[in-house]
Amino acid sequence: VAKSYKSNKRGWVVIGDENYGEGSSREHAAMCPRFLGCRAVIVKSFARIHETNLKKQGVLPMTFADAKGYDAISDGDSVSIIGLEKITPGVNLTLRVTAIDGKVKDIPLKHSLTDEHIAWLRAGSALNTLRPGR
Repeated sequence: VAKSYKSNKRGWVVIGDENYGEGSSREHAAMCPRFLGCRAVIVKSFARIHETNLKKQGVLPMTFADAKGYDAISDGDSVSIIGLEKITPGVNLTLRVTAIDGKVKDIPLKHSLTDEHIAWLRAGSALNTLRPGR
């Protein structure tokens, strides 16, 4: 599915449960989803190192403000992140979920990004911020 989305230049997000990234703290566990077009990972909680690696890869890691938000998402729903264009440290975002039947619900999300992390996100990765002319 990710390869299909990438070939069609369509971004995608991961919706996950508790301790996402556990056992996958190596950098490649964040690099591969980024390479395939993953834009954000939204979960109940992260394994600490994996969250940091996602930030370095320019993938937005977020958690549900209330873990019950996870249960409000179903297979086939479309999602968009509201407030991303003005993301700032400490300000929550909103996940807008559109169900197959057209019903829309908003789910609050939290993030732990600093100004430096936001620069990485905008540049596409931490490494890209080191390139001349960026």
